[in-house]
Amino acid sequence: MTRLDLADVDVRYGGLLAIAPLSLTVPGGKLLAVTGPSGAGKTTLLWLMAGALEPDRGTVEVDGVPVGGRPEAAARGIVLVPQGNGLAAVLTAYENIVVPLLDGGVPSREADDRARQALEEVGLEEWAGHLVEELSGGQQQRVAVARALAARASVLLADEPTSDLDGRNREVVLHALRAAADRGAVVVLATHDPEAAAAADGELALDAGEATWVRSFA
Repeated sequence: MTRLDLADVDVRYGGLLAIAPLSLTVPGGKLLAVTGPSGAGKTTLLWLMAGALEPDRGTVEVDGVPVGGRPEAAARGIVLVPQGNGLAAVLTAYENIVVPLLDGGVPSREADDRARQALEEVGLEEWAGHLVEELSGGQQQRVAVARALAARASVLLADEPTSDLDGRNREVVLHALRAAADRGAVVVLATHDPEAAAAADGELALDAGEATWVRSFA
């Protein structure tokens, strides 16, 4: 089963310590919530895990192998759902999911099945043909989560995936993220949402880059 390991990593922006030295293991099958105020370092930590940011010290590994840069990490199934969602406005909800799969070499029939199943998992199967600009902010968030689900991520990193969602749709997204963990993925979400954090298996709080366990994994 997949395992994500951070060993004594830190991140500095000039003289600012964005992430204080941190060691952390997240096993596959677990959902970790990273909480804390704005500017605490949550997004920085997710970018670090995703290979989009190199630590100033320490290592980030998946299954004992260094993550490397973002292209290498993506090729290894490390998927990041960013704030702002990163969707292509000129594509439909369905196309935003299926095109990356086809680009990654997934056969067309399988890509279609994955895309439609992922949209169903987040409750958007009826919106598949709508352009991104025709969707609400919350619907766009759910499409971005569906894209990560369809990629069958080994490590799924989601930055504030429930911030624009009502209670019902928050539960839909959390259920989908839990299902990804149940399939063996490492799932980490950065969140301000206490209900989302409570649904996770563990909670790591950041404050000015300093990490404290609120709840460690059982």
